[in-house]
Amino acid sequence: MAEEKTGAAIEIRHLYKIFGSNPAAMVQRVRDGLSKQELNREFGHVLGLNDINLSIPAGSIQVVMGLSGSGKSTLIRHINRLIDPTAGEVLVDGTDVVKMNKDELREFRRHQTAMVFQKFALLPHRTVLANTVYGLEVQGTPKREREEIAMRWIERVGLKGYENHYPSQLSGGMQQRVGLARALSNDAPILLMDEAYSALDPLIRVDMQTVLLDLQKEIRKTIVFITHDLDEALRLGDQIAILRDGEMIQQGTSQDIVLKPADDYVESFVKEVNRGKVIEARALAEALGDPSDWPSATLLQTETLDVAARRFTALGTDRLTLVCDQGRPVGVISMRRTLEAMVAE
Repeated sequence: MAEEKTGAAIEIRHLYKIFGSNPAAMVQRVRDGLSKQELNREFGHVLGLNDINLSIPAGSIQVVMGLSGSGKSTLIRHINRLIDPTAGEVLVDGTDVVKMNKDELREFRRHQTAMVFQKFALLPHRTVLANTVYGLEVQGTPKREREEIAMRWIERVGLKGYENHYPSQLSGGMQQRVGLARALSNDAPILLMDEAYSALDPLIRVDMQTVLLDLQKEIRKTIVFITHDLDEALRLGDQIAILRDGEMIQQGTSQDIVLKPADDYVESFVKEVNRGKVIEARALAEALGDPSDWPSATLLQTETLDVAARRFTALGTDRLTLVCDQGRPVGVISMRRTLEAMVAE
């Protein structure tokens, strides 16, 4: 069996999407500062995306979040060009998707991207196995090979034994696992997930997040995940981009978003976040100083503050030496700063 493809780098540059009768004529007006409301009121056009710039490293999870109408679903549909931009570039490993002709775009969609939908989008007359092999059928993969591939992914998403069941016989969470198995069977380097877990009950939703994170450790796809839920974004995203009215308000790691919100809009998202479960110990690292003063008790720098707090309590100490994955000291963290950061306004 061929080696699985890892992710592809995505670069979005100066992307605009304007809906209306003459969108191309409106781009310069938007560049000159015309607001979304003014564009609609004065010219009857709707601003979907306004000068979006986003770099997504290969093999990472990029979360895009925002409220309804922020432009997040419009953005993800530009990556596989289900929506054509009014202006801008969408580069996948250096190739501009916007410039592809119909044949190139068809091949790109078949082999480079796969989608997982909010409403599952399973074919009701097909079994779990038949749904999972669908993309491979379209690609022309021989029957025996595609079924072997599909069964491998069905097992990896926890549905072994259900391959002959129909969607109506499955719970919502199980149906979404089928959607994920179908997308992964295609072995596309880019996985697009548009509000994929929003229709699931909270506990099932957390379970599916765990499934995705566990799989990502192995597959290293480039995943673009759309959500309106900050807790989900913080748990899944290597990077998070926050949109409002078609504009990029802030992008960065979960640490950046929680510790340094760009404005009141972002701050309104993060004010109820359990900071102890999000902020990593390294964000509070102090200089090591003299080796003779390093605490003997250690903590992995990527552990969260709530883990650090429990370790302080368990060991009866007020300082810990932070270490990297290789065990080398990289800094010191104090109990005082940890507790202050966990309850900061």
